[in-house]
Amino acid sequence: MRTLNQGKDSVRLNIAVGIPTIGRASILRETLIELARQNRRADSVIVCGAKPADVDGAAEAYPGTMLLLSEPGLPRQRNAVTEAAVEADIVIFFDDDFLPDPDYLAAVEHYMTRDPQIVVATGLVLADGIGGPGLAPDEGRSVLACYAAPAGRRSPDVRPAFSGYGCNMAVRLAPMRSHGIRFDERLPLYGWQEDVDLSRRLAEFGQVVQIDAACGVHLGVKSGRGSGVRLGYSQVANPLYISGKRRGYPLRRAITHIACNMAMNTVRAMWPEPYVDRRGRLHGNLLALFDLTVGRMTPERILDL
Repeated sequence: MRTLNQGKDSVRLNIAVGIPTIGRASILRETLIELARQNRRADSVIVCGAKPADVDGAAEAYPGTMLLLSEPGLPRQRNAVTEAAVEADIVIFFDDDFLPDPDYLAAVEHYMTRDPQIVVATGLVLADGIGGPGLAPDEGRSVLACYAAPAGRRSPDVRPAFSGYGCNMAVRLAPMRSHGIRFDERLPLYGWQEDVDLSRRLAEFGQVVQIDAACGVHLGVKSGRGSGVRLGYSQVANPLYISGKRRGYPLRRAITHIACNMAMNTVRAMWPEPYVDRRGRLHGNLLALFDLTVGRMTPERILDL
């Protein structure tokens, strides 16, 4: 663990905020309203959907937002944002259901200016609805308000991280541009583990860290997340595919990740949570293992399921 001095920054970075989205326009608008409260405003905000309805009302929620449409798929949409951010030094990717603390962008700029070796930075998630039924926007704002109260203390810590967490992840564009690094579009649709894959490839050229002063709430909205069978397949196929690149994602980690997900899906299949398709995920896990034994397992196979 290390800390950096909180002096005045001498260099101002150009920061773009990128938000990929599909099928959740109402939640997207809530996120953009919260983004407008940043003490350090983004130099540009880029929202990428797959169809016009995905970005409905975005320009009104945050005037000046650049609206893009691309083929669906999280890696494709993230790449479209990166390509559009031609003047940016950094892109901060937020999920369409991530509410950032008002000082989020200021904290990222401060630390990434101070340390040019930081190539990926992820923030501190104060509450994450992804492990439960999800949080309503008002619940997320209550968490942010409690953190901002006088009793709250902002940590100046910057600590090493294995990867960024895709719901809130800043990437430095210079190494991506100079080394031709993009999000892997072979990881289709939800792109399970695409954030880890990009982080590990960028880690060859600098540091991946967590900045505790950059924080927010991930609502974990369940709508728009797709088939449980497809996600279950990706839970097995994607880690094995990424580890096979031999770019900093060890096979042991992939196997551990797969085993944990399969164990949870198996245990909860008989008594699933109402907001998780555990049986579908387990079915997808088993399909992927079968495909692995017959030599046809690929991330793209979910498009046929």
